[in-house]
Amino acid sequence: MFLFQWFLFGWHVWRGETGQRYRFKITLTRKAIPEGSGIYIFVRRRFGFFLQPLYIGKATSLRSRLYGHERWWEAWWKRGATERHILVVRTASDRALIEEDLIRRYQPRMNDMLVPRGEFDLPSNAKLRAEWRFRQWWKNLFRLSGERGRNHAA
Repeated sequence: MFLFQWFLFGWHVWRGETGQRYRFKITLTRKAIPEGSGIYIFVRRRFGFFLQPLYIGKATSLRSRLYGHERWWEAWWKRGATERHILVVRTASDRALIEEDLIRRYQPRMNDMLVPRGEFDLPSNAKLRAEWRFRQWWKNLFRLSGERGRNHAA
Protein backbone atom coordinates (compact mmCIF):
# COMPACT_ATOMS: atom_id res chain seq x y z
CA MET A 1 0.00 0.00 0.00
CA PHE A 2 2.84 2.37 0.81
CA LEU A 3 4.41 1.99 -2.63
CA PHE A 4 1.05 2.57 -4.31
CA GLN A 5 0.50 5.80 -2.35
CA TRP A 6 4.04 6.98 -3.01
CA PHE A 7 3.66 6.18 -6.69
CA LEU A 8 0.45 8.18 -7.12
CA PHE A 9 0.80 10.86 -4.44
CA GLY A 10 4.55 11.24 -4.05
CA TRP A 11 7.08 13.06 -6.18
CA HIS A 12 8.03 13.10 -9.83
CA VAL A 13 11.17 14.43 -11.50
CA TRP A 14 10.78 16.43 -14.71
CA ARG A 15 13.85 17.34 -16.78
CA GLY A 16 14.18 20.61 -18.62
CA GLU A 17 15.64 21.20 -22.06
CA THR A 18 18.97 21.98 -20.40
CA GLY A 19 19.00 18.59 -18.65
CA GLN A 20 18.33 20.14 -15.24
CA ARG A 21 16.16 17.96 -12.96
CA TYR A 22 13.20 19.45 -11.08
CA ARG A 23 11.41 17.49 -8.33
CA PHE A 24 7.65 18.17 -8.33
CA LYS A 25 5.10 17.17 -5.68
CA ILE A 26 2.07 15.33 -7.08
CA THR A 27 -1.25 16.76 -5.88
CA LEU A 28 -4.71 15.44 -6.54
CA THR A 29 -6.72 17.55 -4.08
CA ARG A 30 -7.06 21.24 -3.37
CA LYS A 31 -5.85 20.78 0.20
CA ALA A 32 -2.46 19.52 -1.00
CA ILE A 33 -1.67 22.74 -2.90
CA PRO A 34 0.91 24.79 -0.94
CA GLU A 35 0.63 28.50 -0.13
CA GLY A 36 3.90 29.63 -1.76
CA SER A 37 4.88 30.63 -5.27
CA GLY A 38 6.17 28.27 -7.91
CA ILE A 39 5.67 26.20 -11.05
CA TYR A 40 2.77 23.84 -11.78
CA ILE A 41 2.11 21.24 -14.46
CA PHE A 42 -1.26 19.79 -15.47
CA VAL A 43 -0.53 16.13 -16.18
CA ARG A 44 -2.37 13.26 -17.85
CA ARG A 45 -1.38 9.87 -16.43
CA ARG A 46 -1.87 6.84 -18.67
CA PHE A 47 -1.62 3.19 -17.66
CA GLY A 48 -0.35 4.19 -14.24
CA PHE A 49 3.12 5.44 -15.12
CA PHE A 50 3.13 7.20 -18.51
CA LEU A 51 2.94 10.93 -17.77
CA GLN A 52 2.13 13.58 -20.36
CA PRO A 53 2.40 17.27 -19.43
CA LEU A 54 -0.57 19.20 -20.84
CA TYR A 55 0.11 22.69 -19.47
CA ILE A 56 3.05 24.28 -17.64
CA GLY A 57 2.64 27.56 -15.77
CA LYS A 58 4.02 29.71 -12.99
CA ALA A 59 2.29 31.53 -10.14
CA THR A 60 3.15 33.94 -7.34
CA SER A 61 0.49 32.26 -5.20
CA LEU A 62 -0.06 28.64 -6.19
CA ARG A 63 -3.18 28.14 -4.11
CA SER A 64 -5.08 31.17 -5.42
CA ARG A 65 -3.91 30.55 -9.00
CA LEU A 66 -4.80 26.86 -9.13
CA TYR A 67 -8.16 27.12 -7.34
CA GLY A 68 -9.73 29.05 -10.20
CA HIS A 69 -7.38 28.38 -13.09
CA GLU A 70 -9.00 29.12 -16.43
CA ARG A 71 -7.19 26.24 -18.22
CA TRP A 72 -7.85 23.50 -15.63
CA TRP A 73 -11.36 22.82 -16.91
CA GLU A 74 -10.04 22.38 -20.46
CA ALA A 75 -7.14 20.24 -19.25
CA TRP A 76 -9.36 18.05 -17.10
CA TRP A 77 -12.47 17.76 -19.25
CA LYS A 78 -11.16 17.89 -22.82
CA ARG A 79 -7.60 16.60 -22.49
CA GLY A 80 -7.93 14.14 -19.60
CA ALA A 81 -5.67 15.72 -16.97
CA THR A 82 -5.57 13.58 -13.85
CA GLU A 83 -3.28 15.51 -11.51
CA ARG A 84 -1.26 18.65 -10.86
CA HIS A 85 2.46 18.61 -10.17
CA ILE A 86 3.80 21.49 -8.10
CA LEU A 87 7.30 22.85 -7.47
CA VAL A 88 7.71 25.67 -4.93
CA VAL A 89 10.13 28.33 -6.23
CA ARG A 90 10.70 31.56 -4.30
CA THR A 91 12.11 34.06 -6.83
CA ALA A 92 10.35 35.34 -9.94
CA SER A 93 13.46 35.05 -12.12
CA ASP A 94 13.94 31.38 -11.19
CA ARG A 95 10.25 30.67 -11.89
CA ALA A 96 10.55 32.20 -15.36
CA LEU A 97 13.72 30.23 -16.17
CA ILE A 98 12.32 26.91 -14.96
CA GLU A 99 9.02 27.43 -16.78
CA GLU A 100 10.82 28.25 -20.05
CA ASP A 101 13.16 25.27 -19.63
CA LEU A 102 10.27 22.84 -19.13
CA ILE A 103 8.07 24.27 -21.91
CA ARG A 104 10.89 24.11 -24.43
CA ARG A 105 11.58 20.47 -23.51
CA TYR A 106 8.02 19.10 -23.41
CA GLN A 107 6.11 21.57 -25.63
CA PRO A 108 2.74 20.92 -23.97
CA ARG A 109 -0.35 21.12 -26.17
CA MET A 110 -2.01 23.84 -24.12
CA ASN A 111 1.01 26.17 -23.96
CA ASP A 112 1.16 28.63 -26.83
CA MET A 113 4.25 30.56 -25.80
CA LEU A 114 7.88 29.47 -26.13
CA VAL A 115 7.12 26.82 -28.72
CA PRO A 116 9.49 27.47 -31.63
CA ARG A 117 7.77 29.21 -34.52
CA GLY A 118 10.79 29.85 -36.75
CA GLU A 119 14.57 29.65 -37.06
CA PHE A 120 15.05 32.68 -34.78
CA ASP A 121 13.35 30.91 -31.83
CA LEU A 122 14.91 27.44 -31.99
CA PRO A 123 15.68 25.48 -28.81
CA SER A 124 19.27 25.66 -27.59
CA ASN A 125 19.44 21.87 -27.22
CA ALA A 126 20.94 20.32 -30.39
CA LYS A 127 18.69 17.25 -30.35
CA LEU A 128 15.52 19.32 -29.94
CA ARG A 129 16.67 21.74 -32.64
CA ALA A 130 17.21 18.87 -35.09
CA GLU A 131 13.83 17.37 -34.18
CA TRP A 132 12.10 20.70 -34.76
CA ARG A 133 13.78 21.18 -38.14
CA PHE A 134 12.75 17.66 -39.21
CA ARG A 135 9.12 18.32 -38.19
CA GLN A 136 9.13 21.58 -40.13
CA TRP A 137 10.60 19.87 -43.19
CA TRP A 138 7.99 17.09 -42.96
CA LYS A 139 5.13 19.60 -42.56
CA ASN A 140 6.36 21.70 -45.50
CA LEU A 141 6.77 18.61 -47.67
CA PHE A 142 3.05 17.85 -47.44
CA ARG A 143 2.08 21.50 -47.66
CA LEU A 144 4.01 21.88 -50.92
CA SER A 145 2.61 18.67 -52.41
CA GLY A 146 -0.93 19.82 -51.57
CA GLU A 147 -0.33 23.19 -53.24
CA ARG A 148 1.03 21.51 -56.38
CA GLY A 149 -2.07 19.34 -56.60
CA ARG A 150 -4.36 22.38 -56.37
CA ASN A 151 -2.40 24.25 -59.04
CA HIS A 152 -2.68 21.37 -61.51
CA ALA A 153 -6.43 21.05 -60.92
CA ALA A 154 -7.04 24.67 -61.91
